[in-house]
Amino acid sequence: MIKIADKILEISNKDNEKFLRTKTQEFDFATYTKAEVRDLVKKMRTIMKEADGVGLSANQVGLPLRMFVAQVPDDQGHMKFYAVFNPMLTKLSKETETIEEGCLSVPETFGPVERSYQLVLEGQNIDGKKVRIKAWGLLARVFQHEVGHLDGGLFVDKAKELHRVEMTNAK
Repeated sequence: MIKIADKILEISNKDNEKFLRTKTQEFDFATYTKAEVRDLVKKMRTIMKEADGVGLSANQVGLPLRMFVAQVPDDQGHMKFYAVFNPMLTKLSKETETIEEGCLSVPETFGPVERSYQLVLEGQNIDGKKVRIKAWGLLARVFQHEVGHLDGGLFVDKAKELHRVEMTNAK
């Protein structure tokens, strides 16, 4: 069984920040059973949704593994879920867009981040099969944000004019 943290790691804890700023290791499918991999994806998806996130990388839940989950609406507004293992950004457009970002590991902090508008992401799916995804807009932004996590980076490193917004829990 793959053991994940009970909650999302936040940079307010110095040990957690050090862990989040460490590059993750390649995900080796031979190390885990199919059931363990599916269970990991299911747990990460649940944590991401409960936190109202659109993406979550493995290191945010205490695993030094190169994988993330994401869920964003497609062009028709239907939610599309992704679980990508060993992702690599293989093409980034020169065209960029600057949009406000936040992060589940840096709560209540936001700032504008410039990112490529389009990209190609290559990696593996939940079954270890190679995937190549062309993405633009929000999906491209989420992919760049999550791969940044896996490389030991945080959005605050790229953001300009960070500001805090106190969140009230309306649930």
